[in-house]
Amino acid sequence: MRVEKCYFCSSPCYPGHGIVFVRNDSKQFRFCRSKCHRNFNKKRNPRKVAWTKAYRKTRGKEMAVDSTFEFEKRRNRPVKYDRDLMGKTILAMQRVQEIKTKREERFHANRMKDAKVVKKQQARVEIEKSIEILAPAVAKREEVMRNVVDKARERIAARKKVKGQKIVTSGKSQDSNMEES
Repeated sequence: MRVEKCYFCSSPCYPGHGIVFVRNDSKQFRFCRSKCHRNFNKKRNPRKVAWTKAYRKTRGKEMAVDSTFEFEKRRNRPVKYDRDLMGKTILAMQRVQEIKTKREERFHANRMKDAKVVKKQQARVEIEKSIEILAPAVAKREEVMRNVVDKARERIAARKKVKGQKIVTSGKSQDSNMEES
């Protein structure tokens, strides 16, 4: 069973799925769904259509160059079946997949590092634009926070008074015990 790649969006085309278009020069174009086939017929460039892998790679959103891509290349040479070789091949494929996912995660983390700062900056600009909407809510919030802080201070002061009274009463009881002895 061979899983082909869609010519337009680069997603997998499983056997029995999708459409195959054969041009007059006998070049085959496989499409995973009619959406890709329609866009191909409209002569759209996959690098300019936002949902394709080609677009993501040209814009730097996905890795374009990596040694793990070498393993995905199509090989037409038939190999005689060997159980040990197949077992080693499957283990190697799993290992390559692990390495590839780790590299993709690292690539994404590096890409998003600067995005956090930009996101904060955009949020500040948005707040400044619509400050008249937020001002009443913030004023109410500050009032609520003041009330909470005041009540917490009152509770702490009450606890200190209770502790002070316990210390004083326990101190008196210790002094009276010493006098009796």
